[in-house]
Amino acid sequence: MLHRSHALFYFLMFLAMIGWGGSWVHAKYLSDHMSVNEIIFYRYLLTTISMVPILIGMRRSFVLDLRSALVTLIAAVILTIYTWLYIEGTHLGTAGLGGAFVTTLIPIVTFLLAAILGRRAVRRQDALALLLGALGVMTILNVWSFSAEQIFRLENLYFILAALLWAILTIVASKVTGIGPLVYSFYLYLFTTLIEGFGVADFRTDMLHIGVIPWLNLLSLALFSTTFATSIYFVGGQRIGADRISSFTFLVPFSAIGLSAIFLGEHMTAGMIVGTTMAVAAIYLLNRYHSK
Repeated sequence: MLHRSHALFYFLMFLAMIGWGGSWVHAKYLSDHMSVNEIIFYRYLLTTISMVPILIGMRRSFVLDLRSALVTLIAAVILTIYTWLYIEGTHLGTAGLGGAFVTTLIPIVTFLLAAILGRRAVRRQDALALLLGALGVMTILNVWSFSAEQIFRLENLYFILAALLWAILTIVASKVTGIGPLVYSFYLYLFTTLIEGFGVADFRTDMLHIGVIPWLNLLSLALFSTTFATSIYFVGGQRIGADRISSFTFLVPFSAIGLSAIFLGEHMTAGMIVGTTMAVAAIYLLNRYHSK
């Protein structure tokens, strides 16, 4: 029988993964009302502000050494570009495809990059899992239709680049030492906000008259899909273990597909469901072999 606190965190983690999947839906909707750079700025501004009371309540130190600050700044540049790619790709394409494609491709690309940079041999079982993942990703993209126009769309290129950048971001984040993950996330969002605010965002949208629904989507994207989901993920990892928590990320692509169908009316194809299932199975096998 599960401990009551563990059961609570399992429920909260389920909600967090719904939030991560829902971020694709929010981004798709908001891209029709605001510029991409405005979405990035306001999302991470609201997230940064909302994380302050959480860190204070958890008695986390805001002290950041110079090395960690420099690495976090580099990570913020990568996060800025990644977020632009995934929102622009979602605007051009569909939230369901993007959510399924990117969230399943990221761990596969991360594994390959880590193996290459670490000069680590890929074992036979890893190769089989990667092959399964590649077949799953290709099925999501419907490459079996042999329609070059459908496969080589601009949004698909954005999604591929986004997955590559997030994998790089994951590796860069591993170089940050001496601060907790929540504090790192706070400064990551803060630096991203500053990059957008002082160098990129155009601020052409009248936020006072944008309407209630866009504001609700923006608040949900920042507070639920980012602050809540990220905080629960890190805190849950400390409470019930990283292995159990990481398995919940398998829900993200399915929640992105489901929520896109419910709120955006996007069509769920059999290829997306089958391909996502194959890719998720590959990620599970890679994680299992790695943990062993």
